[in-house]
Amino acid sequence: MSESVGTIVETNAGKVEGVHQDGLNVFKGIPYAAPPVGDRRWLPPQSVEPWTGVRQAQSFGAAAPQNRVELDIFKAFLMEEPQSEDCLYLNIWTPGLDDARRPVLFWIHGGGFTSGSGSQPVYEGSTLARHGNVVVVTINYRLGWLGFLNLNEVTSGRIPATGNEGLLDQVIALEWVRDNIATFGGDPDNVTIFGESAGGMSVGSLLGLPRARGLFHKAIPQSGAASTAHPLDRAVLVAEHFLDILGLDARHVDALRALTMEQALAAQQDLVIRASGTNPELGGMPMQPVVDGKVLPLMPLDAVADGSADGVSILVGSTLEEWKLLGMMDPGLAGLDEAGLLRRCKRLIPIDDVHSLVEAYRNARAKRGEPTTPSELFAAIQTDRVFRMPAIRLAETQHRHGQPVYNYLFTWRSPVFGGVLGACHALELGFLFGTYEEKFSGSGPAADALARNIQDAWLAFSHAGDPRCESLGTWPSYGNCRETMILGEECTIKEAPYDEERRAWDSVPDDILGQI
Repeated sequence: MSESVGTIVETNAGKVEGVHQDGLNVFKGIPYAAPPVGDRRWLPPQSVEPWTGVRQAQSFGAAAPQNRVELDIFKAFLMEEPQSEDCLYLNIWTPGLDDARRPVLFWIHGGGFTSGSGSQPVYEGSTLARHGNVVVVTINYRLGWLGFLNLNEVTSGRIPATGNEGLLDQVIALEWVRDNIATFGGDPDNVTIFGESAGGMSVGSLLGLPRARGLFHKAIPQSGAASTAHPLDRAVLVAEHFLDILGLDARHVDALRALTMEQALAAQQDLVIRASGTNPELGGMPMQPVVDGKVLPLMPLDAVADGSADGVSILVGSTLEEWKLLGMMDPGLAGLDEAGLLRRCKRLIPIDDVHSLVEAYRNARAKRGEPTTPSELFAAIQTDRVFRMPAIRLAETQHRHGQPVYNYLFTWRSPVFGGVLGACHALELGFLFGTYEEKFSGSGPAADALARNIQDAWLAFSHAGDPRCESLGTWPSYGNCRETMILGEECTIKEAPYDEERRAWDSVPDDILGQI
């Protein structure tokens, strides 16, 4: 590794010093907004406060407050940074501090809107920046009770939190990029937002967020689309339960503001337990964006249908077996029987004939020689309900507007735990960032080729809004034939893959999809 050399850039708030290392300029922990602490807790983010002198930008900023995630078992996803409410920082990897106006890839991390950080090793941006001659930006944003808890209604406006403060953090970070990225060698007129899981759902929300319009030009929602947001009444219910857990009345605004990070995180953990147990009406992911009628006026997919994403090229997709990773947190899944399968499906998919949907999956999987046990069927149905169908609905909606949209399905299977996770949630991340490790992702020439294909396609898309590239060849836009790029041991275009299962959702309303 070459020796690191200090490098200084002037932002609109002051000078920052990063390092020049292995041909890249790397800046870590740059503040993009004022610390949302004290009286700013639960308020929209404010402009970053200027400083004098040179601010060091050689180590990551604090992560947003969060509880440990039980599935945080792979070293690439571990976080070592401290946690703090003062968490609005971003990181930059750039090949040059010049006027080359390179495409900007702006990454929004996942973690169920309650965990994660832009500094997790899996998101290290050097491979993409170097390989594609692009500027990579990763961010932290407020999570959980700080970023996605609507308190406005229950406190009669005394705490005006809409539940979209985390999204507004992402917006002000994009505004920072618009105003500053040219001095880091990037092009503020060619910004691609991309993210996975809650990050993909954030990308989908930004497609429908009026304040975000014009701040980005391309979007890649991965394993999350434009179908995940609470209606206002459910967000209010979540806030009421949060207060109940704390033993606070909605009038206790001063007590709410005085909550310690530890008290709030403990309450948030109890809220998640309630949502997954005795109070399923809270949703399996009680902290998420809110259709409040102001910041987020409509469900994002409805906004896209109204034209909010016109002029934005979209590349959207999911993995084949998303739920097999998330199902590890479900102790009842392995022993699920037929009656239990139907009970679960009727609760999650409140339609008249859920039995026919289950049978469609059973028949389609049997034809392909795939397992049809109740647990396998439930994992497949949940994968599609929460991830694949929202991606397809977004692609269909954007296609109807005559806008460029591309679809993928990631089918590479993880070798971990003897292969039981299959092509699971988050598996594509290591391939995309070039941080894949043998235990979780696999290794060898086929893995290397897959990483090259994904990186080349995402980079081509960031440059020109089209993922066709030399390594993958032609990638037709999604249309009436449902053209989909299969990304796996072989990478090829297929028309309408797994279409028997897709057709089973034709009569299912959009508002049943995308909710964990």
